[in-house]
Amino acid sequence: MAKKAATATKVDLKSLVVKEGEPPWTRAELDEVVAELHEMREHSMAFLAVQEQELNGLMRDSGDGAGQDQADMGATSFERDQELSVVNSEKDKLLQIERALQAIDEGTYGVCESCSEPIGKMRLMAFPRATLCLPCKQREERR
Repeated sequence: MAKKAATATKVDLKSLVVKEGEPPWTRAELDEVVAELHEMREHSMAFLAVQEQELNGLMRDSGDGAGQDQADMGATSFERDQELSVVNSEKDKLLQIERALQAIDEGTYGVCESCSEPIGKMRLMAFPRATLCLPCKQREERR
């Protein structure tokens, strides 16, 4: 399977919003963000493949409890819950990456999903999968 090029050459840079006072996106900056998002996506997909195999093993080997005391069963249940939590968290991260890449393709990258204001180029360069501006993210975390 051919690897998709990690560039955003078809995106009209003028369509990408920036905060007041920030310079507009350059092709090199956007290509760097796209390359980082693709790298993050590949890492997440590989991580998920390993974690899901481990989780399947935990589910399959949970046994019927024969020969296990309550502490053993509790530890196994706790470990399975932890693995599920890690897998779900990584899936959420992967969805954020996919949404960011789609927004770049659509020319809507950098617009806050909550208030529709610019997220800020500096924030996106530091955290490319951000979907909220800093004030909206802070408000979300206080809830």
